[in-house]
Amino acid sequence: MTSATDLSTDLTPFPDHTQLPESNGTFVKNWQEHPQSILLTDSITPVLKQLHPDGQYCIGQDLGIYWRLTDPPEKGAEAPDWFYVPNVPPLLDGQTRRSYVLWREFIAPLIALEFVSGNGSEERDKTPWQGKFWIYEQVIHPAFYGIYEVKKASLEIYELIGGQYQLLTANERGHYPITRLGVELGIWQGVYQNVELPWLRWWDLQGNLLLTGDERAEQERQRADRLTAQLRALGVEPEA
Repeated sequence: MTSATDLSTDLTPFPDHTQLPESNGTFVKNWQEHPQSILLTDSITPVLKQLHPDGQYCIGQDLGIYWRLTDPPEKGAEAPDWFYVPNVPPLLDGQTRRSYVLWREFIAPLIALEFVSGNGSEERDKTPWQGKFWIYEQVIHPAFYGIYEVKKASLEIYELIGGQYQLLTANERGHYPITRLGVELGIWQGVYQNVELPWLRWWDLQGNLLLTGDERAEQERQRADRLTAQLRALGVEPEA
């Protein structure tokens, strides 16, 4: 079998996101993963547009981050359920990313999140060269690494300090400030996509929940309905 070392010397130049597998062929492990990722992306998009008026950022949802060459190639990747990388183009050579290749892009994610499907041991595995925790901490280097367990309604956030992850303590609201984004991350018990669960969500640094597009539209509809009712109570018929 060809070793990782053999691959790294045989392939010149190194493969990019169009040449590497975009999946290891496994099924999503729990139903909640995709709605949870959409919820995070939808609600933080207005914040990211303010931070990046030039649009230079990338969000990955179950997208492989390639950190070394192996045989087969997908063994050299980790696929966080959700991650955000600042200051990179949203497209590469006009193409949507099939994977995020560290040796091509060099910029580490600011935050990577894992949604636990099993008992959480995989996400906390510190085995050198194999364990997810070790790979994120020692190689991929997201500034923040989060482990979210919906079954326990729990969240652990680690910050990379001095080359090692330090477990953070939640603030008085039970949230974890991600100050470089100007947001907090925490657990919200509520209904999303017709299911009530302890969802992972963003707040601003004042503790205001960041709403999805649908929530913002509903909030605006309710505001308009209240205004209409107030006008009619005063005998004024609102304009159509």
